[in-house]
Amino acid sequence: MLYRHQVPGGMISNLKSQLSDMGMADRLDEVLEEAVRVRETPVRARGDQCDLATAEAFARRLTALHTVTAGSGVPDDAAPLDLSGSTDFMELLGLGDVHAFDADAAWRPRPARDRLRVPIGVGEAGLPAHLDLKESAQQGMGPHGLVIGATGSGKSEFLRTLVLGLAMTHSPEQLNMVLVDFKGGATFAGMSDMPHVSAVITNLSQELTLVDRMQDALSGEMVRRQELLREAGNFASVRDYEKARAAGEDLAPLPSLFVVVDEFSEMLSAKPEFIDLFVAIGRLGRSLGIHLLLASQRLEEGRLRGLESHLSYRVGLRTFSAQESRAVLGVPDAYELPAVPGLGYLKPDPTTMQRFKAAYVSGPPSGRARVQRDEGGHVRGILPFTVASVRPLEQQPDVAPEPVAPRPTSDESLLDLAVRRMAGRGPAAHQVWLPPLEEPDTLDGLFGDLVEDPALGLHSPSWRALGGLTVPLGIVDRPREQRRDTLTVDLSGAAGHVAVVGGPRSGKSTLLRTIVASASLVTTPQESQFFVLDFGGGTFAPLARHPHVAGVGTRSEPDVVRRILAEVTGVVDRREAFFRDRGIDSIETYRARRREGRADDGFDDGFGDVFLVVDGWSTLRADFDDLEMEIQQLAGRGLTFGLHVVAGAARWSDFRAAMRDVFGTRLELRLGDHVDSEIDRRLAALVPTGRPGRGLVQSKLHFLGALPRIDGAGTGHDLGDGVEDLVTRVRAAWRGPAGPKLRLLPARIDLADVRRMAGAAEAPDAATGSQPGGGPLLLGVDEKELAPLGLDVDAEPHLLVLGDGQSGKSSLLRSYVREVVRTRGAAQAQVVVVDYRRSLLGEVPEEHLLQYLTSAQQATPALRDIAAYLEQRIPGPDVTPEQLRSRSWWQGAEVFLVVDDYDLVATAQSSPLAPLQPLLAQARDVGLHVVVARRSGGASRALYEPVIQTLRDLAMPGLLLSGSPDEGPLLGTLRPTPLPPGRGRLVTRDRGVETVQVAWSEPTA
Repeated sequence: MLYRHQVPGGMISNLKSQLSDMGMADRLDEVLEEAVRVRETPVRARGDQCDLATAEAFARRLTALHTVTAGSGVPDDAAPLDLSGSTDFMELLGLGDVHAFDADAAWRPRPARDRLRVPIGVGEAGLPAHLDLKESAQQGMGPHGLVIGATGSGKSEFLRTLVLGLAMTHSPEQLNMVLVDFKGGATFAGMSDMPHVSAVITNLSQELTLVDRMQDALSGEMVRRQELLREAGNFASVRDYEKARAAGEDLAPLPSLFVVVDEFSEMLSAKPEFIDLFVAIGRLGRSLGIHLLLASQRLEEGRLRGLESHLSYRVGLRTFSAQESRAVLGVPDAYELPAVPGLGYLKPDPTTMQRFKAAYVSGPPSGRARVQRDEGGHVRGILPFTVASVRPLEQQPDVAPEPVAPRPTSDESLLDLAVRRMAGRGPAAHQVWLPPLEEPDTLDGLFGDLVEDPALGLHSPSWRALGGLTVPLGIVDRPREQRRDTLTVDLSGAAGHVAVVGGPRSGKSTLLRTIVASASLVTTPQESQFFVLDFGGGTFAPLARHPHVAGVGTRSEPDVVRRILAEVTGVVDRREAFFRDRGIDSIETYRARRREGRADDGFDDGFGDVFLVVDGWSTLRADFDDLEMEIQQLAGRGLTFGLHVVAGAARWSDFRAAMRDVFGTRLELRLGDHVDSEIDRRLAALVPTGRPGRGLVQSKLHFLGALPRIDGAGTGHDLGDGVEDLVTRVRAAWRGPAGPKLRLLPARIDLADVRRMAGAAEAPDAATGSQPGGGPLLLGVDEKELAPLGLDVDAEPHLLVLGDGQSGKSSLLRSYVREVVRTRGAAQAQVVVVDYRRSLLGEVPEEHLLQYLTSAQQATPALRDIAAYLEQRIPGPDVTPEQLRSRSWWQGAEVFLVVDDYDLVATAQSSPLAPLQPLLAQARDVGLHVVVARRSGGASRALYEPVIQTLRDLAMPGLLLSGSPDEGPLLGTLRPTPLPPGRGRLVTRDRGVETVQVAWSEPTA
């Protein structure tokens, strides 16, 4: 019997909603047509017949309906929620025992109504409380939502329950997930093994750079889905895509994406601009199949600016304040909840709110006994419902339930067990988030196919096929495209000069070694050579034995440093002339002809591509400032002739502006101050500290440099051993001729050896007189070519020598006078020596010695007389142009004046050489040659002495031997530096500055 007053006004519509899925709504209308007109009058109704399963389902649906007192949110006759324990999650899902969970069966296609719909706990009267992520147009609550819960409210457990429930009832083809925990990582711990999980992103608060990376990844996923929908047929939404796929079109699955962000409020506090991404997902997620759930302990006022309208369902667990509850639910009820974890309110729309208690999945599964029914047991009888009397059924004997054997207990939670049952099942989720760049790769991993070849040594065939100078250096992170690429540079063209800039301990030296090692694995020692200026603490020492490394110079080896630069400069100068003489139009042509083996045709100068590596540009500027400009000039024309400058610096400002412009490849590591960035200041601040090798490429992407090792050990703790292993393996694999090595100036070279190198004749016999033709004076060997150094005294008659004691001044003067004697007979040359310390006594044969002056009393009148004698050679008005050209208007020997220790000869008042000073400019006409040597100490004050000033004004050659840099510039901008004995820098008009080793001449006994 039904009474009308027992049918509440809203119950009929609720009944229809509950019965619509069961196909019984029409019968309900027929029954209620005969509704009572008077409250107490009973109405007879005809009962419907249905099977047992339908009746049970109907009864369960009806139990949720109660009469509600106006103004309250609690049913009049509702029993309070059971707060003493937790409900069985597996029973809520209807999946039975978690130990026997069958993922394939649970993931079978679900009815449209149940898609993305999952129980989260129990509601009123013990019925399951469901959360439906579908949009309202599909009778859902979504697509986006908000969860707020104070500390201890069970927020994290609620999220775990929701995520696990969705995973256990939907296959990875239907649903993927991105789980984000801004603080820590406990919320989603243990869930990464689920095949649905596209990403688990945690600990963002500890490394804010990952927040930007996550923003790129999620933005990239939205773009990827838009492009996929467009390419598949310009579908407006994922729903249309799925309809086409269900209709038989050959389309790949496109699962919905559920993005859960825990502690989003703190994320927005640290990165306010992230709200733009949330708004974009809220606006486009509906059509792209992306569902967003934001969770936090607190909800600050205005935090959801622009996003609130997109959050269609709300979950309010116990909150810190009534205000927060109102912000989430519109009422203060969540603040008034008892302190029971998991208790909260679900508000699927503005007019409905349901109280529930969330299930608990982080504990062990329920251990209740399960009753197994005997297949032969009794079957309930179903009798027709009529007005006739009912015959009692026969009494059935009671059957005691047979308990299932208890399972062994363990510490595994229901979540752990469920995840383990799902792991490895179904297709893996599309990876929206790749792990951050943490562990560096090694070169063998980047190349992938290193092999040994008798002709090519240890090399990579695939990379060598790309062109020989295309090399991998690390990994580039592309979170927006959801992939990683190999960091590749092509050094054969305009990007051939490389700058690596980074602060202390940022990995500069390691990356520079990686460049050297990587290039050596795609070229042979004949095709590339490396000259290294190692100012970074000796990190290149293990590479000194590498077949491709021609030489390594350190800060403590200034002579080697200068020799390296001289060698490289010589290579470029010779190659420039070589290209011109052989008709080679470009370095590409030169490389091609060398590869073709046309060295015999004159297309090989002995070098391949030459790399000048400078590790520590600031040291170069501080200690070798004159070399910096030379390198800058070389870089400007180097690529045309196969020279590559690879430089490391702490700041971009260490390079001069003109030098910065030549670098075609720029790799920026972590800077000491991100404001110094030349790539992007904001992104430079995001490069993590304490991660050597992390940095930015010119395209503003993050990269991680590889380690220069090929043993597969991705650790830098024993990098020295790894580099040694690489060098050993490359040396063992190379069976060809060794590449060119750095040739160093000898610490000492005898004058006889210099003459032998030059093929010079021995000194002329004193009795016969002269050697025809004279010729240059051989004074040593130059650094650039390691060839004999000759001084043309006919073109440049004078020489100024500056150097401290034991620097080689006297030895130079001995070689000078002996070369005069060798190249010119007594009739052609007469030598005047001014030597107060008598260090040159006996060095000049008597037939060549005009005078040997050892004091001012001797020198002053003698030099005055010589000046008067030479003045007679000054051409008069009657001298013809032909006589001027042949210098035939006078006869006699040329005068070579050699002055040692000029600082003792010239005083502040006068100098014995003063009478000769007016003749210095006319020296070629009158046959005068002056060589002045003095200490470099105090030379800066003596530069304006008349004789020295005139020599400098005439731009006569100058030789600067070892001395103190404190003296300042002495020859042009050239400062003295400490050098080995006999080592110096010769400054001439035609050759500029070149380092030389002065020939040694033993003093005459």
